[in-house]
Amino acid sequence: MAQRYDEFGGVPVDPLTSLYRLGAGGPNLTTALAAAAATGRKVALLHIDVDGFDAINRGMGDSVGDQALAAIAQRLHKAMPPGGWLWRIGGDAFLAGIGFRRDEPDAAALAERLRDAFETPLTIPPYTLPIALTMGVAIYPDHADNAAALLACAEQSLHRAHRDARHDANLFPAVATAGESTEMLTRTLRAAMERGEFQLYYQPTVNGHDGSIDGMNALLRWYNREHGLMRPGRFLELVDRAGLAAPLGYWVVRKAAEQLADWRMDGLDYLNMSVHLPNPMLARQDCVDLIGELLHQLDLPPQALAFEVPESALALDARNVYDTLGGLRALGATLTVQDFGVGGLSFAALAQYPLDRLKIDRSFIRNVASDPRSAAIVRGIIAMGHRLGMKVVAKGVENEAELGFLRRNHCDFFQGYLFCPPLPVEGLDELIRKRFLLPQVFATTSPERILLLVDDEENVLRSLARLFRRDGYQILTASSVREAFDLLASRSVQVIVSDQRMGGMNGTEFLTRVRDLYPDTIRMVLSGYTDLATITEAINRGAIYRFLTKPWNDDELRQHIRDAFRAHEQRGALDDDY
Repeated sequence: MAQRYDEFGGVPVDPLTSLYRLGAGGPNLTTALAAAAATGRKVALLHIDVDGFDAINRGMGDSVGDQALAAIAQRLHKAMPPGGWLWRIGGDAFLAGIGFRRDEPDAAALAERLRDAFETPLTIPPYTLPIALTMGVAIYPDHADNAAALLACAEQSLHRAHRDARHDANLFPAVATAGESTEMLTRTLRAAMERGEFQLYYQPTVNGHDGSIDGMNALLRWYNREHGLMRPGRFLELVDRAGLAAPLGYWVVRKAAEQLADWRMDGLDYLNMSVHLPNPMLARQDCVDLIGELLHQLDLPPQALAFEVPESALALDARNVYDTLGGLRALGATLTVQDFGVGGLSFAALAQYPLDRLKIDRSFIRNVASDPRSAAIVRGIIAMGHRLGMKVVAKGVENEAELGFLRRNHCDFFQGYLFCPPLPVEGLDELIRKRFLLPQVFATTSPERILLLVDDEENVLRSLARLFRRDGYQILTASSVREAFDLLASRSVQVIVSDQRMGGMNGTEFLTRVRDLYPDTIRMVLSGYTDLATITEAINRGAIYRFLTKPWNDDELRQHIRDAFRAHEQRGALDDDY
């Protein structure tokens, strides 16, 4: 067997993962504990197990399993902080260790770093493999005073984590103990707010048509001096216990709105902001007034803000929640159901609220390219959202296979590590000004959408072309029926919008002939001329998909065209199924 040696003098490492084997050279745990004791540090030891790894070997073969194991080891190694230690125990089990003082990153921080390393699934062609870790943690000298006992404690902690079916670190220490008083919690959290320990990170929401950044999603983080940077899952329960969910929720809204105002002042007026509204804030009678006043102070248009509402708030069927959502909608804000699919919200409850968007939880997205059940659920959510007149956002898009599936099924917006991880505002400037993300992916996965506009008034054609060009369509214009037929003969047009009153042939006659020649096209009339008998007859014969009137509302007309392209693509999907 070939051996690999590191630069410190010929210590052999595991040939598959290039990690040290515990007890076979490299960092020595006993020595690490002695050094920690001498310098006043504690040591956190994490026993790490890769969930379901045996299924990879059984289902895909040992070769794929070996490649996956090597890739897992590489990610773990990259995620380790300076001064940390990483060993392979055997099989798919690893050990990670770190020394720390009170004001340094501890076991919880290390566990989160390692978990973050697997936010994006592994890619072992031709497979995409989501990876989850189960971890057990023990602390020296709190739980053991020697290496052997510490190893045993970490292994016992891992077994408890497996029994509890948790894919999280089963930590002995915690941010706060269960017995800690509400008064102490409140003081701790208020002090954190006063010290500026709470921060906002941002992740882009990407338009499903062309990959452009539609807006930013504001995500709360807490940089705690003892536990490092923490996600909401680690501390929101404490915030709720302390009764600070509403004040902290409003702080998040204000900070996100201020950042949006700054971006728009810099000329980025296409940006929107999406922000979470916790249940206690939704229940406040003055919620709408607070947000309306904030928008006025910052001179922000209400439609630039999208508020994400937990499913649990909608399931309450509370009158004050309904009134708050109605008030926000009346302001002009967008309302989104957050992480739809995991909160048990009934369709009846979903239909009764004035909602604009559904955000699909990442647990459904993760296996959508390979699991038929996940794919069916996601298709159903998208179709249901569209039938309710809502846009659909996919959260947690991590690879091009997921993106391709979602785009083929007409998902409207995406958010995930494929485009960008959550970042502090300082890391977003170049990304925002770039605006279009992964243009090569969208170019290769998006069929060309061609829109033909037919009108004998040149100024009308110019206005329509200018309106629709922002949506990324390829625009063809014809000022006569003859020009339109020439274009149809040479180009694969999907949607046609024609005036009714034109010289030589009116719009319904023209579109009736187009139906016979090009039956797959979606055909619409846009006209101020309303001969209802003629229009009704044309619709009944199937010559016209929809009749639209002049003068038009820009937003409504753009939506009609989006619906028309979606109808065309759905027809194509149905044809492919038979």
